[in-house]
Amino acid sequence: MQDDIYILIPSRISSTRLVNKPLVDLNGKTLIQRVFKNALEITTNSYVATDSELIKENLKSISSKIIMTSPDHLSGTDRIFEAAKKINIQDDSFILNLQGDEPFIPKKLINQVIEDYSKNKCDVITVSTNIRSEEDILNPNCVLVDVDKSNYAINFGRTGDFTNTRRHIGIYGYSFKILKKITELEPTKNELAYKLEQLRFLENKYSIYVSHYNENIPHGIDTKEDISNAIKFLNKK
Repeated sequence: MQDDIYILIPSRISSTRLVNKPLVDLNGKTLIQRVFKNALEITTNSYVATDSELIKENLKSISSKIIMTSPDHLSGTDRIFEAAKKINIQDDSFILNLQGDEPFIPKKLINQVIEDYSKNKCDVITVSTNIRSEEDILNPNCVLVDVDKSNYAINFGRTGDFTNTRRHIGIYGYSFKILKKITELEPTKNELAYKLEQLRFLENKYSIYVSHYNENIPHGIDTKEDISNAIKFLNKK
C-alpha cells in the first residue's frame, strides 16, 4: 500500500443501542479487535481513535496505534479529524474512515474504494451494496442511500422509498484537506435528527461518490440480533 493512505477507525464506548458495543465478544475476539485487525492487514497506517481507556486496554495487545481523543465529539468524522491532526497526516493523503462496528468489510472492497476514489472526481467516497430483502428497507438500523446515474449520492435515510435504493455501508474516504473542511461545518438539522453524519456533507454541497460492491456484506453490529447473526456467520467460515 502507498504511504499516503491511512485507515482511521472511530470507536466510543457509549453506544445508546448496545451497551459497550466495541467490547462485544464475537467468537473470542471483541468487535473492535476484529475491525482493527482487518484494517492492519490492509495497511500498517491504521489507527483507532477513541475516548475510552477500556477500548485502548482491549487493543494494546494488537497494536500501539491507538489515538486518545476528546469525549465530546458529535460524530466519528470529528473524532478521526482530531486523530489525523495528532499523527500529522498531510493535506493530500487519503483517509479511509472505517466504522468500528463493521467487522466483515472485505479487503477487496477497501481496494475497490481506493481505486474508485482515484478514478472519480469527488470530495467524499462511500460504499453501497445490494438490498437483500424488504426487511432492509424497513429496518431503521439499515441505512439506505439513493444515487444518480453516475453513482453520486442524492440522499441517505434509515427508511424510505428512494429511486435507486441501495444499502449503505459505513465507510468514507477523503483527503485530509476535505476532512478538515467538513469538520468546520455546523451539524445540519437532518444530521442530528437521523444521526447520519453523511447528511452534513451532502447538505453542504460536497459531492459523494458511491462505490458499489456487488457481493454480500454481513450487517454491522447494532443490536443483539446482529451479534447472533455475526457469530453464525463466523461459525460458517
